[in-house]
Amino acid sequence: MNKIQTTAELIEGEVLARAYHDDGEDMVEHAAKPPNRQKSAAEWAYERVILYIQKFEEHLDPEHEVAMGFAGSDVGSLHISGMGFFAPDLISFYGLDDFGAKRQLLQHVSQLNVMLHAAPKLKPQARRIGFALSEQLDRDSESA
Repeated sequence: MNKIQTTAELIEGEVLARAYHDDGEDMVEHAAKPPNRQKSAAEWAYERVILYIQKFEEHLDPEHEVAMGFAGSDVGSLHISGMGFFAPDLISFYGLDDFGAKRQLLQHVSQLNVMLHAAPKLKPQARRIGFALSEQLDRDSESA
């Protein structure tokens, strides 16, 4: 039986099928799996940002970890230790700043603007948060 899709789902499927990364690597193999239910804009943004973080981390050396810069300000950066979302439209990033102080960013999906950069690791063992978040998504989808 053929699945009926909304116009938005069809358009999104086309966009995902053509996704790529600047380094020439194909992002299609990493694209989010089709949902079993309708997802909010926050859930879609959350999953896509995880894909970009994962791809960025694949190219980091052992001395660096992913950090996030804040567009439009010079308040420093955030060494990402986790992400979340509050459906339908908020994404959150949390972690430590360059001095080890806790920091959290709440971002509306319509204003989502993330700059990933390699930062010297704060702790002896760099955490690869993109892979940890992806594994959690897989566990969540298996239990749903």
